[in-house]
Amino acid sequence: MTVGPLTARVATLCDDALARVGPQAGEQVRYVHRRLSEPLRVAVAGRLKAGKSTLVNALIGRRVAPTAAGECTRIVTRFRYGSADRVDVVLRDGTRTSLPLGEDGMLPQRLGVPGARIAYLDVSLTSEQLRDLTVVDTPGLSSADEQVSARASAAIAHSPFGSDIDADSSAEVAAAEAVVYVFTQAVRADDVRALDAFRQSSARLASSPINALGVFGKVDTLVAGAGDPWPVAGPLAAEQARLLARTVSEVVPVVGLLAETAQTGRLTAADVAALRELATLDAAQLRVLLASVDLFRSRPAPVGAAQRERLLSLLDLYGIGYCLAQLAAEPGLSGGELVRRLVPAAGFPRLQATVRDVLRWRADAIKAGWALARLERVAGHAGDRRDRDELRDLVEKLLREPAYHRLRLLEAAQRVATGTVRLPEQWETELMRLATSDDARWILRLPEAGPAELHTAAVEAANRWRVYAVAGAGPAQSRIAQVAQRGFHLLAQAAAR
Repeated sequence: MTVGPLTARVATLCDDALARVGPQAGEQVRYVHRRLSEPLRVAVAGRLKAGKSTLVNALIGRRVAPTAAGECTRIVTRFRYGSADRVDVVLRDGTRTSLPLGEDGMLPQRLGVPGARIAYLDVSLTSEQLRDLTVVDTPGLSSADEQVSARASAAIAHSPFGSDIDADSSAEVAAAEAVVYVFTQAVRADDVRALDAFRQSSARLASSPINALGVFGKVDTLVAGAGDPWPVAGPLAAEQARLLARTVSEVVPVVGLLAETAQTGRLTAADVAALRELATLDAAQLRVLLASVDLFRSRPAPVGAAQRERLLSLLDLYGIGYCLAQLAAEPGLSGGELVRRLVPAAGFPRLQATVRDVLRWRADAIKAGWALARLERVAGHAGDRRDRDELRDLVEKLLREPAYHRLRLLEAAQRVATGTVRLPEQWETELMRLATSDDARWILRLPEAGPAELHTAAVEAANRWRVYAVAGAGPAQSRIAQVAQRGFHLLAQAAAR
């Protein structure tokens, strides 16, 4: 992974700290230093059976995470880039056992160790999508059973790695620098609690529009049969986004199964041939066949029952209906082109773009903010007072550097986005633009402006925030306004240069 300027400076801070602190604090500082050179760690979280593993496979570009309930689906799994495919079973005592992937290329069905002894699975894959993103698949952060949720909350309070699945998942999300949270058709109370837990786990860049995305992962379940779900999915996802505006940057609707099949190349030539046969049926026969899963399985058709069952497992009714419509319109359509069309049909390009723009683009600031929060936490728990003072002085000195004002802006934006500090809507919007981009034209809404005009506009914005800080704001708002004021002054200096 390419280390950004903010991350590189925090790494230098860690080197300085190691020369000044004792061995106990030094061990934790080394851990932070090590994480800085790793790819951004993104936890995929959500309710049980929300479609997390299906989404993980689509993001990785390989079908390696099991989606049916089994031993592996109850264990946290980290997927990272490696020169060879390998599975390491990491036990709670730190020991490792290596296993090969199964013959089908998926995680092995049997791990050889009782699940209670396993901390997580460390999976290395030769997948280009993992070069700058480590994806963590979690078993499920919530349960419909309130007693199970209560037990999980208790376990989290006492240990980051309790025996409860929920506790392990929550600990893994807390250790991540960003989260993709998968929803089903409705945002429920335990979804909100799970996101709140992630927000509380990160002091500087909590779960907010800075480093959290929502995914509505099974939009094809919104309509019966093979009907088009998108007229319903778009407005519903927008409504979910409004409900969670202070927690996630966006809610992206996706047909998870279709995305997985398209991205992992599961649709074979035999599958396409079966679809071509079905596409020759007349419109009335197809309408009946695609009305429900039971009818698709049981009605007479030119394709055998086993092949139809496989098509359901790959595409479900919406995907089958989409493919049949494409083949009916263009009988000569190639299998490769059909698969390529499945990607936009699943809504996956928007998710890819959102992950790239919201998470990868901000990776340097997110990782640097995460590292500083961890160092502040190390300082707060250090037994030696000199260690505490040394770490706090180093962090504070770093945050006074102009380049690191971006982190103060992100922290201010997080406080506003999560409702900790309230700002009038127009001020909140301007702060978010300033905190989440370094493009002066985009921040100032002047797409065609030259350097002189941008400099003038940035100075005017800084003056507005200065006036607001002293005349129109309360104490908390005033502190936010002062951070924004300096941010616009730095933006004006950059425009002038």
